[in-house]
Amino acid sequence: MKLALSKLRLYPAPVRIAAFLLVLLLFWLPIVLPLYWLVSDRNLVSILTLLALYIEFILLVRFWGREVYQQPNLLWRYGLEWSHCMRLELLTGLAIGSISVFALFVTQGIFGWVTWQVPSIALLQVALEGLLVALGIGFAEELFFRGWLLDELQRDYRPPVVLGVDATIFALVHGIKPQFPALFLMGVALIWAKRSRRDADRTLHFGGDQTRQHCSLETPRTGLGLPMGLHAGLVFGYYLINVGKLVTYSPQAPAWLTGLDHNPLAGAIGIFFMSTLAFGLWRYAKRQLASDRDV
Repeated sequence: MKLALSKLRLYPAPVRIAAFLLVLLLFWLPIVLPLYWLVSDRNLVSILTLLALYIEFILLVRFWGREVYQQPNLLWRYGLEWSHCMRLELLTGLAIGSISVFALFVTQGIFGWVTWQVPSIALLQVALEGLLVALGIGFAEELFFRGWLLDELQRDYRPPVVLGVDATIFALVHGIKPQFPALFLMGVALIWAKRSRRDADRTLHFGGDQTRQHCSLETPRTGLGLPMGLHAGLVFGYYLINVGKLVTYSPQAPAWLTGLDHNPLAGAIGIFFMSTLAFGLWRYAKRQLASDRDV
């Protein structure tokens, strides 16, 4: 059995990915189906099924690393470690993502496409709820897409191919909708955010001060702190504005520009902002990788 599992690593990435997902599904369905039959509250069912899925995912990753790759610390290889560096990068990404979303809506306000308004509901409660939701989504999706999936692809393909495939799958999983181009660019931005965190001593800048933070690891790999924080920040910023009802759209605002159904990712402005974010992170990653080679 162990010999057969270890041979899986010799198969192409699509076969390994399909095998992993099939095993995950086979262990998940026996939990999901009884819940749908026994629990009447559909919201509770959704929460429990997603929780079960992610617990199984993490357990399967550990098993997969030990039995298929003989790498018991596969989560660490993905970049998941609750270190000082990861916490700083998580907070940095959260700030960048949130500010980016607010910049997008401020720009729309300047052109008169949206009007800012005083919230009619408890904004603090919305903010706390949004932060929890955003951190959960950022952790789960980044561990899956920029952790497990990216690692499987990187074992077989060159970086440009990996970037294109991972970003495409990320966008497709969220549905073939008008926001596909913006979601693809978001996937690209998150990959560059991950690639910028290398295993060398890194200089972190806060308030003009330079703090040399030792984050070196024994083998080359990238960290998940920045992409998790960035993803969470984007979700949090939009959640706060949308659920908190901080803006109203002008009837004259062109939908193709501001986004269909008031979703900026489904409009030209969302594509522009995601392009800008992806380009900025690409430049940042290039600088970081160049400085790491000089360390």
